Amino acid sequence: MAFLGGTVHVLDEGRRVAQALAVIGDTIAAVGSKSEVEGWIGPETKIISTEGRAVLPGINDAHLHAVWYGAQWPRLMFESSDVGWHSRLLCSEQDRIAAIRKAWQELARLGITSYTEPGIGPGEDDGETGCFGTAVLETYASLAGSREQTARVTLLRLFGYLDGPSSIDDYRRGLETPAPSADSRWLSIPGVKIFADGIPPMRTAWTNEPYRDGGHGALLTGDGNEQERLCDFRTMVSMAHERGLQVAVHATGDRTIEEFISVVEKLGGAERLGHYVIHGDLITREQIERLKSARMGIALQPLIADQTADWLAQAVSEATVKQAWPMDKLVGHALNAILSSDAPVASPDWRRVIASAALQLERRDVVVDEGILTELLRMYTAIPAIQDGAADWKGTLEVGKVADICVLEHDPLAIGASALPNIEVDMTMVGGRIVHDRAVN
Repeated sequence: MAFLGGTVHVLDEGRRVAQALAVIGDTIAAVGSKSEVEGWIGPETKIISTEGRAVLPGINDAHLHAVWYGAQWPRLMFESSDVGWHSRLLCSEQDRIAAIRKAWQELARLGITSYTEPGIGPGEDDGETGCFGTAVLETYASLAGSREQTARVTLLRLFGYLDGPSSIDDYRRGLETPAPSADSRWLSIPGVKIFADGIPPMRTAWTNEPYRDGGHGALLTGDGNEQERLCDFRTMVSMAHERGLQVAVHATGDRTIEEFISVVEKLGGAERLGHYVIHGDLITREQIERLKSARMGIALQPLIADQTADWLAQAVSEATVKQAWPMDKLVGHALNAILSSDAPVASPDWRRVIASAALQLERRDVVVDEGILTELLRMYTAIPAIQDGAADWKGTLEVGKVADICVLEHDPLAIGASALPNIEVDMTMVGGRIVHDRAVN
């Protein structure tokens, strides 16, 4: 198969742009000029004209609750008035399979070929929705690598409650329980998620500055006093690190972020394992520099920042609001920062997420030119592959990598970030297989 005549955004470190691409089996065989790629074309090669269109690496949403999204579809928490977000949604294996299939179908239409399911495990076995327990992990394992799978899954295990507390004993038992085995290119389980605090609008993020109505929030690790919870948190991070597991921490308050970075610094940094902050609403400039030095990452959700900005303003000081979500310090700067959705809390439409991130940059007096937009696209492709520990085989359109591809009806760099949500996804390919074709569907 060959894509000829359009713009191919390789999105590698050199930000290379090509004109054509060839695929053999599930692998990219050639990238370059049209004449260079035509040498790979044989009598049975399928030719896809991309004249006027753009070819990107498959989109990787590195923070997306796919099972919950599939079960709730088409409702989104911030865009639906429907009730039932904490009601029982999945009661059987058939329910779980149906939810996953629905999520995969909708994600394929968006050009999403990889995602991280952030928090599945025994802590939610008695959860209200049925979307996050051990049975879900087992269902994922049973589907891994099957023909119906249209998106690669990275999964983090959870040993406490979703958005709630965890105990050191439950966490230790969880770490000692082996994860199911599967083809890691289709289902990878590299580490764990820890809910360390809540969110600033609910006054549950752990902060240095008090909220407008008092209090600083608190850690969710353990049920003792502040020092005991902090000790448990440090122990949790260390235990996973020592087992060679990636640690992703839901940390929105600056005090929580500070403690996470400090633990990783004492452990010698995260370069090998890729520990990262989830959300990081109130991260400071100084903490960003330390993240970079410790080779840690951060998973951002610009749509949620937009949709909760008014709530944040009611909870914290005006100075804190101005410093929150410092997108200008998180784009580029050799930082492993990624963009994501947190669907179904917000929309999984990455085009909207990038447009939102661009608007936040403009509010901070950053000109969103082609270079910045390219960085935003890398934050949804190449950099999440680094977070997945899979940058050697996915995330960019380079020879030898898997043919995970998203074709857009227009080149976003020619149109601009604000117009990106109006650009259609024409085709999605996963491992050399077309899983969405707008011309057919």
